[in-house]
Amino acid sequence: MSKPVVAIVGRPNVGKSTLFNVLAGERISIVQDTPGVTRDRIYADVTWLNMAFTLIDTGGIEPESKDIILSQMREQAQIAIDTADVIIFITDVRQGLVDADSKVADMLRRSKKPVILVVNKVDSFEKFMPDVYEFYNLGIGDPIPISAASRLGLGDMLDEVAKYFPEDVEDEVEDDRPKVAIIGKPNVGKSSLINKLGGEERVIVSDIAGTTRDAIDTAIKYHGTEYVFIDTAGLRRKNKIKEELERYSIIRAVTAVERADVVIIVIDATEGVTEQDAKIAGIAHERGKGIIIAVNKWDAVEKDDKTIYKHTERIREILSFMPYAEILFISAKTGQRTGKLFEMIDMVLENNSMRVATGVLNEIMSEAVAMQQPPSDKGKRLKLYYITQVAVKPPTFVIFVNDKELMHFSYTRYLENRIRDAFGFKGTSLKFIIRERKED
Repeated sequence: MSKPVVAIVGRPNVGKSTLFNVLAGERISIVQDTPGVTRDRIYADVTWLNMAFTLIDTGGIEPESKDIILSQMREQAQIAIDTADVIIFITDVRQGLVDADSKVADMLRRSKKPVILVVNKVDSFEKFMPDVYEFYNLGIGDPIPISAASRLGLGDMLDEVAKYFPEDVEDEVEDDRPKVAIIGKPNVGKSSLINKLGGEERVIVSDIAGTTRDAIDTAIKYHGTEYVFIDTAGLRRKNKIKEELERYSIIRAVTAVERADVVIIVIDATEGVTEQDAKIAGIAHERGKGIIIAVNKWDAVEKDDKTIYKHTERIREILSFMPYAEILFISAKTGQRTGKLFEMIDMVLENNSMRVATGVLNEIMSEAVAMQQPPSDKGKRLKLYYITQVAVKPPTFVIFVNDKELMHFSYTRYLENRIRDAFGFKGTSLKFIIRERKED
């Protein structure tokens, strides 16, 4: 079951980023430190009490004129309406109620999505409460007073947000069809690929970047198995400036990846792999999904005997944080190698859910330790006691050691490579948790 998505919408300078950073806490720095992952703080995984959700900051309004602010706010609100389960609409008690707030409130009200109206910068409830009441005029429910900077009222706000999260998730009929998200920059051929796989024009394809509006689910049957393909949306507006377009394609990718088992990252062969591809790929990598890189428009590339090698090398270099990802060169237009995608999806699904017996894992670890001594520091050597697999999707292993500090990243990577040599695990990341156990 995917996590609920909560979006923050509001005018410039009302405190969107402050609220986002306070709720995201230290997780933000983790997002920043992963190679190739977006650095512009668009989304974060947040936990409140025992509930986890994905928070997105629709952000990015540059105040040039009132008209532009309003049109960009509408754009933001539309993104939130399209992608979020709950919307936090943030206003500013010091600036009071302004025209743009009312217009966006109209849109949000019509969306039928749950909207939590938040009045920020209420540093003193006694002093500002009379001003908070003015926001009842928006007609979207009770205004909740908070101060993001002073961390006041956030618990009440999150309680209100959590009321709209789906309950009894376990009671839902579990849809066990494999879910495959197709992500990538606008105009790399995501919709064309789904149409080719499905054998019919199910998704509107056009040459204008960003004609796919929302994430669209398409069920496709292949050799008796039904797969659900999630096409990540492009954008409504065609004349968006580049940064905004990138920002929104990332927001949409986050929500689609959250629901998927396997992610196909589509890259344009004529353009080659870019930093933006790395940002988008980083989202799937961080969430431990099975990953296939589909290099599309391969029919449009002039080739010699080294072309595939050069392209592969470049992809491995830019996406160096996911060396396990499978690469396939395809053409959605001609259908070249698109049939092979289903075989690859099945293989990656299987690897992402593979379990390895504890005895076998410990044999591999003992051999690895015998071949390459664990690191030591100031005369103290790392000892590895025991390894066991504790989860799948992605396969997750716990290693018990005498001192966590001695378990260097490079040695974890060495063990990972030994496990991969034995079991492959192609197309899926592996997660390692290092636990300390005192020596008897």
